[in-house]
Amino acid sequence: MEKVKKIIVPVIIVIVLLGIASGLYYLKTNVISKDKAKEIAMNVINNDVLQGQVTATFKEITSKNGVYMIKIELQGQEYYSYITKDGKIVFPQGVEATSQEEENKQATKDIPKEEKSTAMLFVMSFCPYGNQAEDAMAPVYNLLKDKADVQLHYVIYSNYNGGGSNYCLDKENKYCSMHGIQELNQGVRELCVQKYQPDKLWNFVLGVNTACASSDADTCWEAVATKTGVDIAKIKTCQKDEAITLLANEVALNEKYSVQGSPMLLINEKEFTGSRSAEGYKAGVCAGFKTEPTECSQSLSTDTTAANGSCE
Repeated sequence: MEKVKKIIVPVIIVIVLLGIASGLYYLKTNVISKDKAKEIAMNVINNDVLQGQVTATFKEITSKNGVYMIKIELQGQEYYSYITKDGKIVFPQGVEATSQEEENKQATKDIPKEEKSTAMLFVMSFCPYGNQAEDAMAPVYNLLKDKADVQLHYVIYSNYNGGGSNYCLDKENKYCSMHGIQELNQGVRELCVQKYQPDKLWNFVLGVNTACASSDADTCWEAVATKTGVDIAKIKTCQKDEAITLLANEVALNEKYSVQGSPMLLINEKEFTGSRSAEGYKAGVCAGFKTEPTECSQSLSTDTTAANGSCE
């Protein structure tokens, strides 16, 4: 996706960094100051990547391998981001150890084999990391929808932030969501679409991710539903009559698989720890087949890569 600043999300391979460090990269470019690099990088991270859902805090900036390395703090954890010294390319998070191919190879070796591979992606409907994971999983679903069972599931909390109607659906505060009641409602709507119109789910989810937010989802979703062919009346009835049943099932799955945050991907009930990219997710799902379908040999776009963080 093209933005004001080009975003390349992990993984950063060592070779790329060394190539930048060679000096050949910026012979013809202008090196910006650390203060300017900090300003650009923090704007991209908070506005473009995290999209205001959470806020990263700047810690320090240093030079490393021909780029600026920026230490940030996000939800109590420290991360390192990178920006080229001309300020043109921001890497929200870098990993210098292994390539995606090697990372995925290690992550898929213990995935159980089944006749039909089953992927369960747990998200919060407005967690920026979860939304990016959905962007990465959507092309995998489109590629393997006739062969694999690719499901969306939702992270549900009890008594989140003390409970109450701002976060929870029920008076007992069993069914709550981190980013508020509209996020929880949207999760229910997406579960309803998955149940009654599964072929519409991914287009609906991606459309909502683009057009709506946790502050306006309860009104915004209908326009997306109309555009993507979702039966609005059917989903409203499902939300009214089946929300508690659907959410109780999600809570049971959360407990069964010890789901801690968004996103989390299980393949044949085994957590996948490879790269959060279309290719990475495809490698994981394909590794779950006893006999891989021919579609697994097709390459997917490397542009759909999710930041390596979580809402929890």
